[in-house]
Amino acid sequence: MTRRRIGILHPGEMGISVAAAAQKGGHTVCWASDGRGAETKERAKKFSILDLKTIDELCKQCSVLISVCPPHAAEDLASQVIAASFKGIFVDANAIAPQRLIRIGESMTSAGMRFVDGGIIGLPAWKPGSTWLYLSGPDAEEVADCFSEGPLETEVLGAEIGKASALKMCYAAYTKGTAALLCGILGTAESLGVREDLFNQWKREDEKFLDDSISRVRFVTSKAWRWSGEMDEISRTFSEAGMPGEFHAAAAEIYRRLAQFKGTPGTPTLEEVLAALLQGAPENV
Repeated sequence: MTRRRIGILHPGEMGISVAAAAQKGGHTVCWASDGRGAETKERAKKFSILDLKTIDELCKQCSVLISVCPPHAAEDLASQVIAASFKGIFVDANAIAPQRLIRIGESMTSAGMRFVDGGIIGLPAWKPGSTWLYLSGPDAEEVADCFSEGPLETEVLGAEIGKASALKMCYAAYTKGTAALLCGILGTAESLGVREDLFNQWKREDEKFLDDSISRVRFVTSKAWRWSGEMDEISRTFSEAGMPGEFHAAAAEIYRRLAQFKGTPGTPTLEEVLAALLQGAPENV
């Protein structure tokens, strides 16, 4: 197996686990610290990710770049890489609609890069069998080889750009979409004064469902700031596939109401979550 110099854009909670998985395979992993926050810098230092300072330098020294960023930043990051005249393999592993991914890929291949579509399903990849990186595109097998030592699992879906992102969107439409639905249900029940009555009915049917639902609503707050953009992408995916996208557009708005919890210590109470959901909602009449 060829040892590579791999660049990660940017090592957030998921990105750092991808970087660590590549390191396990004997690859040198790099990043660019310019403009990044203290938390990201500390995370990269902890895992000995080589700091090349700028994206320009990252593009000069790395043969593979992997983009793992919030959905709204995907195109801007790709544009920076194009401007730096990168000529290696670029892996877009962001949670974006396949139609948007294809457009990004076309611009990058036109600039002389090899482009691979990636979709990550699961939590940050710290143990085998928990996180999958789905890949599609003519050079997908070459990227999969970078993670042959685990714990990040890889699966190649073929040579067609867009397949990996489509799978990611369809999977997250249920897992993250249903969490938003629960938030909306509880916010509505609270607003209409029937929350405890709803809880009593759920207890009659399945008490574990009630406990699990409350936990999901409380713990989703730490990711809501990022998932709102992902819901927008899923809405776009559905619409462009000929399906109604309004459900996930509403899910995006629910997560935007919870984005205020980003970076706050601890997990908010259910009452705090409900207050955030109802903030700015019309008063009952």
